[in-house]
Amino acid sequence: MLTAFARAFKTPDLRKKLLFTLAIIVLFRLGSHIPVPGVNYKNVQFCVDQAGTGNSLFGLVNMFSGGALLQITIFALGIMPYITASIILQLLTVVIPKLENLKKEGQSGTAKITQYTRYLTVALAILQGTGLVATAKTGALFGSCQLRTEIVSDRSIFTMITMVLTMTAGTCVVMWLGELITDRGIGNGMSILMFISIAAGFIGAMWQIKLQGKIADGWVEFGVVILVGLAMVALVVFVEQAQRRIPVQYAKRMIGRRAYGGTSTYIPLKVNQAGVIPVIFASSLLYIPALVVQFSGSTAGWATWIQKHFVKGDHPYYIAAYFLLIVFFAFFYVAISFNPEEVADNMKKYGGFIPGIRAGRPTAEYLSYVLNRITWPGSLYLGLIALVPTMALAGFGANQNFPFGGTSILIIVGVGLETVKQIESQLQQRNYEGFLR
Repeated sequence: MLTAFARAFKTPDLRKKLLFTLAIIVLFRLGSHIPVPGVNYKNVQFCVDQAGTGNSLFGLVNMFSGGALLQITIFALGIMPYITASIILQLLTVVIPKLENLKKEGQSGTAKITQYTRYLTVALAILQGTGLVATAKTGALFGSCQLRTEIVSDRSIFTMITMVLTMTAGTCVVMWLGELITDRGIGNGMSILMFISIAAGFIGAMWQIKLQGKIADGWVEFGVVILVGLAMVALVVFVEQAQRRIPVQYAKRMIGRRAYGGTSTYIPLKVNQAGVIPVIFASSLLYIPALVVQFSGSTAGWATWIQKHFVKGDHPYYIAAYFLLIVFFAFFYVAISFNPEEVADNMKKYGGFIPGIRAGRPTAEYLSYVLNRITWPGSLYLGLIALVPTMALAGFGANQNFPFGGTSILIIVGVGLETVKQIESQLQQRNYEGFLR
């Protein structure tokens, strides 16, 4: 591994891309510590130190912003508005025929969908920024902190608008930085920034485990968490790389005097075809009832019931609902992202067939049958990965946003694997010896 890194930095083009990516990451982390105008920075730091980052309502967004949300910085919203906009556009592509036609147009259609995603990102950033400013203004962002109502000292309309516009501009800058990494750096820019945001809180969360431990000054708990984390990473890597390969044979075709086709390939169906999106969907959906209760301020029976069962995240009702939603969204997302009928029609158009299966509708039914069978273990795996680490680490004082739990471990491993693959592919292009040296 060290030899591969040394070779990467010895290659001029690859070295420029790596250094450019590192420079963008530094700018991103710098912006995550610049406070928004109108915020009392000392009071914010006091409340962050007192309340920690375990707020179940804003924990997911805070994790994706690298801790910038609770500190109310210019990059407080982070990459979350863009992720939400991308997911919404991807879902609307299945529902709206115009977007589906744009997707089929190739590069020009993809460019238009990307532009729509940017517009929707700005709209969502304004909406989320307004909600964050309103929450910080009322003091609900930090719960029982003594200085929670003194975070925003000037509560004039002009100050509120300035704060919202600043955070919206910060989201646009984050989106631009991610696109710069994609164009001139290594890997997918948005995924890299998401990876950095989550990894930024890793050391602090690990040290918190050690400080809250009771056996041998916390070193026993620290070691156990490290071992559990390594085991979970190994499991995630194994399942993320697992796939069912369906063989496909292409018949020979005579075009003029030349024969084409006659090759054999396969369709790779991953066990976890949906990735981390079902976990994000389930987490976001379960945050809605708690947000409604917090903003309404109601003390009715239904509000008390939600406050008791769906706010802390460790109640059996919450765990059961979370697991079932992950399984449901796993099947839902696979159903809209992989169309067996479209794959079967493309295979039939180019003379391809699965051995033992007739082309056309029987092929689509077979692909659907196989996809449903492998989605079951994939969805159960997602549910267990999202719940087991959280429940196990809770005994050591870790909060739900600990890097070895749930959404964070899936994103870190997934982005890490894809980035390493891209570096390896570029190394092979530049260091392939072939027959002549």
